[in-house]
Amino acid sequence: MSFLAVSQQAAIACYPLIGRSDKMAADDAGTKAMRSRLNRINMDAVVVIGEGEMDEAPMLYINEKLGTGSGPKVDIAVDPVEGTNLMAAGKDNALSVISAATRGSLLHAPDMYMKKIAVGPQAKGCIDIDKSLTENMKNVARSLGKDIRELDVMIQERPRHQELAQEAVKAGAHVRFFSEADVTAAIATAFDHCDADIFAGIGGAPEGVVAATALKSLGGDFQGKLVPQSKEEIERCIKMGIPFPEKKLTMDDIVKTDDCFFVATGITNGMLLDGVKQTASGKLITHSIVLTGGKMKYVQFIHGQFSGDSEF
Repeated sequence: MSFLAVSQQAAIACYPLIGRSDKMAADDAGTKAMRSRLNRINMDAVVVIGEGEMDEAPMLYINEKLGTGSGPKVDIAVDPVEGTNLMAAGKDNALSVISAATRGSLLHAPDMYMKKIAVGPQAKGCIDIDKSLTENMKNVARSLGKDIRELDVMIQERPRHQELAQEAVKAGAHVRFFSEADVTAAIATAFDHCDADIFAGIGGAPEGVVAATALKSLGGDFQGKLVPQSKEEIERCIKMGIPFPEKKLTMDDIVKTDDCFFVATGITNGMLLDGVKQTASGKLITHSIVLTGGKMKYVQFIHGQFSGDSEF
């Protein structure tokens, strides 16, 4: 519940800025609210995925210590506004997310590209990022008891993914393009109602760690491979403890423990969650999800009055 309050407060702080075309202001509001609430939790936490390095971000920077200093030692991965452009434009699928695991368990992923592939629990063990998308789709379809023509493949709509999308279509699958927020797209593979069987593509490495934590909490699967674009990025990987940057990273390489969890609160409406709403009396309603131990719990909160929750 302590971490749930963190994502709730970050989403609430962003609410007045939805559709205001100012993603910097929204990110700043969410970040300040998230940091303030995290520092009230009895824990000795370190940010491993955050807003950037200390010289790039004033708070929630990598290696920043959070919490009261007493309590469990944990790694924290945060994104106060997953989908800043979406939120600024008033579009769907903006979330406030946070994941945590025991200290030393989360990959310290540099801020660079990562090739990714993800599936839900029913297809766990069926993916291999070193194989073609077609071969992965065949294996996933077999595991799900589907024909490959029934598969829904989540791919971010970017020029770099043109060939990947063409391959999926050629194999007979349905491609579901999304514009941003690939954490949502990856996690959607674990939800029956989302029509997402497999996620593939290249996106941010930090987002990969957040998504992997969520999927591990649900029993899904995720693999990644860093894609350095320069000698400097290779050196950065090595400095952060990744001596072979282009090595395949399995779920257990990215999240080294089962003692982890993921919490998200919707800022705008989306595939996974409803956005923040305001009642006629001025109270705010948030819709969140907590993933841990193979279970998911949806929580709806009327701030100032708890309205109940439902578990699936």
